[in-house]
Order: sequence, then structure tokens, then C-alpha cells
Amino acid sequence: MPKPRQLAIEFPPGRGGKRAGSGRKPNGRKAVVWHVRRPEHAARCPVHVTLKVRRDLPKLRRESLLRVLRRAFAAGRERFGFRLVHFSVQADHIHLICEAEDRRALSRGLQGLNVRVAKAINKVLGRRGKVLADRYHAHELTSPTEVRRALAYVLGNHAHHRAQRGVRSWTNAVDAFPSALGLDGWTCRVRSSEPWGYAKPATLPPSTWLLGSGWLRAGGRLDPRAGPGAAAAAPPSARMATVSRRRPCGAAPIFGAR
Repeated sequence: MPKPRQLAIEFPPGRGGKRAGSGRKPNGRKAVVWHVRRPEHAARCPVHVTLKVRRDLPKLRRESLLRVLRRAFAAGRERFGFRLVHFSVQADHIHLICEAEDRRALSRGLQGLNVRVAKAINKVLGRRGKVLADRYHAHELTSPTEVRRALAYVLGNHAHHRAQRGVRSWTNAVDAFPSALGLDGWTCRVRSSEPWGYAKPATLPPSTWLLGSGWLRAGGRLDPRAGPGAAAAAPPSARMATVSRRRPCGAAPIFGAR
């Protein structure tokens, strides 16, 4: 009697199995953020989040869009253990600096905020459909140096992009599209770069030590006239230095009711 041998089962081509082109398809030509499980999050660490919008949308840096985005930020700034502390609206992306109790709180809070942002933008533009190009990108800030650099970059992001084009500003005017006027950490009094402003903040004050006062140990307050790159790179002699009072170097902030 011949020895039995195992036969291979032939499956017709179709769904299932490892093959070229299988798996979840990216949003667009290339995935911006991989669809993997988010890492665990420590409540003591702030998070720098970036939201990328679709390329077929117009630029976000207009007053009408900023107005509704601030309302969306204010409505979703504190939910499920999530807190929004700073934001910056750029032409095709939005930066956020936030706090969360854990990974689930961060995910749920950002999901709700993303829905509010998408609805607000679609309402102003009179359109329907997706607004965000992909998942949000999140980077945990674990040290005073990281937090200081993130604040300098997010609140001075427009100046960073202008500097890349060779345009620099040496005044105490800060960009009106981030929450820069709400930061109590400038070396001088700052004013808005636009004639209009907002009386009510759309964000919350920080609750973590790193985002509240810990970042001052990495070089002291930020200079709005130095640009984001120079503000982030504090000299060694400025380490552990803090400034108790802001010295005036320009006009007072402009706040206007909206």
C-alpha cells in the first residue's frame, strides 16, 4: 500500500492571501501616516499633533475660516480627558499642542475635534466630503527642550515658512492664525500681525508641568523677533534661566471682540 502524502489545495485567484497590491490602500498616492496601533501615552507629556488637509481645498489662512475653526477648537478643547492648549492654522495643515490622560483620551479627543474641524471648513466652503488627507500625526514631547522647540515652531510656524522663502520680520508682531497671543512666555509684549483679534481664547491653559513652566528651564522665554529657529536654539548660558517679568519692547496686544 503506497504511503499517503499530503496534497496542496489549489485556491482560485481572488480575495485573501499575500499578493501584490493587497492591504489597506493609502489616502492619496502615498500614505502620510501608517495605519498602525498608536503607542501608549503618558499623561505628564504634551503632544504635538499635525493635521494635513486635502490638496483640493483652498488655503486655510483666511479670516472667515479662522473664525469657524476657533469655534470648533473652543467646542472640542476639553473632552474625554483631552485638552487643547495651542493651535496654528497654516495654508494646508493645522498644528496642535495638546494634553491627554492616556492614549484612548488622546484618540477620542482628536477624533471629535477632527469632525468639528471638517464640518466647520465644509460649511464655510459650501462643500461636502473629506477634509483631512490622512490620519493625524502625533509626537510626544518628553522633555523641556522638546516642548520649547515645539512651542517656538508651532506658534512661529508661518514665520518659519516665510524664512524659507527669504522673508524675515524683526518686530514684536506675532502671527494672528496661531494661539500665540495666549502664550505667557514671550520675552516682551506682543501684538497681533492683523488689525483684527479675538476677545475669548479658543484653547485652555496648560495643566502639565512641562507645558506650563517646565519648558522655561530649557532656555527661558521665547523672543518673537528672533524667529522660530533662533528661539528654539537657546544658547548654553541661557539654560535653566527664566524671566519673571516681561519687558516691554513694542505695542500692547490687540484684542477685538468677535
